[in-house]
Amino acid sequence: MHSFQDLLVQFEAFFGRHSFPAHPATLYEPCSYFLRMGGKRVRPVLCLMSHELFAPLTENAWNTATAIELFHNFTLMHDDLMDQAPLRRGLQTVHEKYSPSAAILSGDVMNTFAYEHLNRIETGYIHTVIELFNATAIRICEGQQLDMDFERRPSVSMEEYMEMITLKTSVLLAASLKLGAILGGATVGCSEVLYDFGRTLGIAFQLKDDYLDAFGESALTGKQVGGDILANKKTYQSAKAYEKADEKGRALFAELLSRNDESKVADTLAFYAALGVQDDLKRDIEHHTEQAYTLLEKVPVISKRKEHLYAVADMLLKREY
Repeated sequence: MHSFQDLLVQFEAFFGRHSFPAHPATLYEPCSYFLRMGGKRVRPVLCLMSHELFAPLTENAWNTATAIELFHNFTLMHDDLMDQAPLRRGLQTVHEKYSPSAAILSGDVMNTFAYEHLNRIETGYIHTVIELFNATAIRICEGQQLDMDFERRPSVSMEEYMEMITLKTSVLLAASLKLGAILGGATVGCSEVLYDFGRTLGIAFQLKDDYLDAFGESALTGKQVGGDILANKKTYQSAKAYEKADEKGRALFAELLSRNDESKVADTLAFYAALGVQDDLKRDIEHHTEQAYTLLEKVPVISKRKEHLYAVADMLLKREY
């Protein structure tokens, strides 16, 4: 068994072998630029780690991991455009550096290359892999649409918010683990438990992202502090604040959402603080973290083989960026 860091180094080497065509440069250079930003590579490495629970790594696993990472970056490129985010990992986003059209078309072609790597898989599981990959892509689109729909609404319930982040964020983590398990020859039941572990881990991961967007340090996160507040994106904080506020508080919250001035972020954070939302968020992060660990314990593999997955969960959920 390899640690996350060991597999990360190996994956970066394999992933580095992927290259886009040189022509037309206006299509492919934005793709290369975006991938050069780096990233945690969590999803592809989780795929590899899950596979290795059951069998030695193969070209099938490496190509699937590459497809996952290309697909993930395609979604990020489009998300940045839809959110009008100026920065990604401390660098200009593609639509800012090139153009909105470049972000759309370059993202599209990056997604197509993800399927090129899936097409290299040689296994009887290929139809199961494609079915799960496609179902995951559909769910992510559904989650992104809900996210955008919510921006136009004055409030969303916690139930609606949790559904959205499950679709938009956690299903890809879950699918990465399940894809690795399927390719490694795991039983259906075992791969399902790993999927549930990934889904719960993904929820905790997104809640941590919500926390860092509002309360993190821009120098560490590479993003604007309060970027979600400026974009009127619905987060755990906004759903919980609306749930806890009285009628007067909800009126104040509506006024904050309508503003577009330099003190909007600070005033919104003060509103959250007055309601104790930051502490609520910390507790829910801890709750989903504990659930994820419980599910990992249930994976029917000896504990020693799972110790590196425990370490990854620690890394994701205790991070400061």
